[in-house]
Amino acid sequence: MMHRFAAFLGLAGLAFSCAAQAAQPLAFETPIQTLNERISCSGNIGTADRSPVLLIAGAGQTVKSNYGWNWIPFLQKANIPYCAVDLPVLGSSELQVGSEYVTHAIRTTYARAGNKKIHIIGFSMGGALPRWSIRFWPDVRPMIDDLISLAGVNHGTLDAVAACLKPCAPAIWQLRTGSAFMAALNKDFETVPGISYTALYTRTDEVAVPNFNQSGTSSLRVGPGVNAAQVRNIASQDVCPLNFADHLLAGTSDPVFHALALDAIIHAGPADPKRIPRSICLKPFMPGVDPVMFPLNFISMAALTFTPGILLTPSVSAEPPLKPYVASGN
Repeated sequence: MMHRFAAFLGLAGLAFSCAAQAAQPLAFETPIQTLNERISCSGNIGTADRSPVLLIAGAGQTVKSNYGWNWIPFLQKANIPYCAVDLPVLGSSELQVGSEYVTHAIRTTYARAGNKKIHIIGFSMGGALPRWSIRFWPDVRPMIDDLISLAGVNHGTLDAVAACLKPCAPAIWQLRTGSAFMAALNKDFETVPGISYTALYTRTDEVAVPNFNQSGTSSLRVGPGVNAAQVRNIASQDVCPLNFADHLLAGTSDPVFHALALDAIIHAGPADPKRIPRSICLKPFMPGVDPVMFPLNFISMAALTFTPGILLTPSVSAEPPLKPYVASGN
């Protein structure tokens, strides 16, 4: 009898040990020093009395090219603390590795801000990639107040399908409509309790397609146990019917996207279009954009996207395989 009891305790201990190991966060393949080198933060990140913003650029971009002439000047003037993360190979390399940079940036921003919940603003691919971190590194969930995606490619894009008819950048394979990466990202749930989601899109998007309504690529579905009021999909045309922002404007200078993202930051829960004054429709740019420098900044950003950002990234002939942790559910 004692032998059976001892055996039971042994098995119970083994089961507990296995459960504890399974609960541990996934280890990174990327050295922590490398991850640290890609994070930059404002000087007030540790002293401000408000929650910080984490900026994640789109594929083919750096933090500077995407946000250095719009969101960063705005946040600095508004005294809103922020951090930003530069992904490897301008965000065009394998996204499962890129997610390690995002996960580490979430943890770092949260810690540097004195454990204040953070707001994430991500453009295009940068709007979808934090959801990979939220899914597979669930320890970051309590660290996040808002996830705000600017024209986020949350369900892939048909443009990437066409681009990868021949060898293309690893990230573009993964951003295709119907990719294994997208299937894993959206399996069973797209949103989790405790985080407010604001998915912003424009019906005139030429990159994140299709995006005509709330069933488009940018929009998110309410997950199990999630309060529907915590998930909001908003077209810029819901605020300004004549708004014609394209993909790149949505992620850089459009005043409607900015107003909605800021609304989510300063209020509890996701953005609410009813709080946005219709006078925003008359403004050409978001605050922080220098009208004189806008043409040069915008052209430079667009050129970076489609030359060194994507076209010159080493191409592969197939989608990168999913990491083993995807199949294990952790």
